Amino acid sequence: MDLDDLPRAEFAFPGPLRDKLVAAILSGAKTSTSALVLGYERANEPLPEVGQRSAVVDSEDRRVAVIELTEVRVVRLADVDLQHALDEGEGDESVAQWRAGHETFWHSADVRAELGDPGFTVDDDTLVLTQRFRLVRCV
Repeated sequence: MDLDDLPRAEFAFPGPLRDKLVAAILSGAKTSTSALVLGYERANEPLPEVGQRSAVVDSEDRRVAVIELTEVRVVRLADVDLQHALDEGEGDESVAQWRAGHETFWHSADVRAELGDPGFTVDDDTLVLTQRFRLVRCV
């Protein structure tokens, strides 16, 4: 398996949050993640599928690990469950805490710019792509 042939898995934007998330993946604490379905639609990208492998990149754009998707679901934001929130490995202890942190990120200037919508906000009906993965190997 050549890492350069795998699609990139980017968690957050380069910087402290990405560094934290990548460290959690490498330690095994992070085994799930969330994304806005709208982001895939705006980028005209297909949703990931179970079995897909990708190379996790760090803030320096280095490929540092390989992950494999074991579950992919599209759910309403209001329907994200506690186990998913816990498995994101960010220290959240409730769905409300998880949601507050994700709303802060999704309402950030960076995400709004990426979506091309400076006033973007989420609500209970916003579609979220929840993904569960396993760490295949660290580089």
